[in-house]
Amino acid sequence: MTVARPDEVRRFNRASLLRLLHVDGPATRAALATELGLNRSTIKMLVDGLATDGVVEERVPRLAQGAGRPSLLVLPQAQSVVVLAADVQVEHAGVALVGLGGQILGRNSWNLHGRQRDPEEVVTHVAESAALLVSDLGVRPVAAGISVPGVVRRADGLVHDASNLGWTEVPLGERMRTALGVPVVVGNDAEFGALAEYVRGVGRGASDAVFVSADVGVGGGIIAQGGLLRGSAGYLGEIGHMTVHPGGRRCHCGNEGCWETEVGEAALRRALGLDAAAPRGAIVAEMRQLQRDSDPVGRLGEYLDWLILGLVNVVNILGPELVVLGDLFTTLPAAVVTHAEQEVHRRSMISRAIGGVRIEKSSLGADLKILGAAEAAFEDVLTAV
Repeated sequence: MTVARPDEVRRFNRASLLRLLHVDGPATRAALATELGLNRSTIKMLVDGLATDGVVEERVPRLAQGAGRPSLLVLPQAQSVVVLAADVQVEHAGVALVGLGGQILGRNSWNLHGRQRDPEEVVTHVAESAALLVSDLGVRPVAAGISVPGVVRRADGLVHDASNLGWTEVPLGERMRTALGVPVVVGNDAEFGALAEYVRGVGRGASDAVFVSADVGVGGGIIAQGGLLRGSAGYLGEIGHMTVHPGGRRCHCGNEGCWETEVGEAALRRALGLDAAAPRGAIVAEMRQLQRDSDPVGRLGEYLDWLILGLVNVVNILGPELVVLGDLFTTLPAAVVTHAEQEVHRRSMISRAIGGVRIEKSSLGADLKILGAAEAAFEDVLTAV
């Protein structure tokens, strides 16, 4: 039996405490001791060490009440540990510097059209935008996370295929590491969306959850037993390309009848009676109008049928307690989401067996992929602080 050395135990406890503050926010020493199962003297040593290093600060709560000396709160210092997060989408991209505790310190974004989607152009623009943010904020990132709508090899950040961007076999991780000069993790956007929801969104506390997003394409991220499921070599979550309609529309992936062709952005335009060239804003405006419709379920018709069919398949295969709908799916009226949840329960053996699968819309809005990319970058960083 191998016995851990005292310095290894200290590093593990320090990382665990810092992770707790990063995810859950300020806490008293007593609360930290209870949560981590450590004695108070150990907590004091860890907090004192982090405070000396400028990573945390202890402060009297603003609303302290009652007799006696109030317990000090241990607060993570956002600017003490900073990562760069980048979200590359089909039509636009954005970067942000994110501090300890998940605080977005600054951001920048730009549109992507034609030549601007070229991988080298994207890498250059990310690096230049990051440099501007570093100069403006006076902080320097120690790692970076990059979110991409494609099939990504986790080990080195190779983008095997990002069809909607026109990318194939792009060594994005290597190029970003060279341009940024820090460790870089590259991941699928839906995977990072799942991570963000699990750490900071409606997925908190759910040990098994699936994040399903609809943009130009449809993707999925999976939380299994409290961790991100990554699959062989990191390739996982292309649920938009499961066949739901044999003989249906041709998909850019080479298949026919993919779920993406029935519930993605183009399919939603068709369901709403919009022109194929209608901008994303027109979809959002129409969906807002649909919120006030007397029968939004009937209005979406076949589109909703395909959505439910795919969700039933996802639930039957993966058995989550929660399905989180992201991106364009967040514009669905509440009545539509409720109807989908009820239908999934009626038609899914797994949902009935576990007493019902919750279906909720993402709570993180436009920051979703940025926060997910940041959390991916923080995973290794917090063990080394």
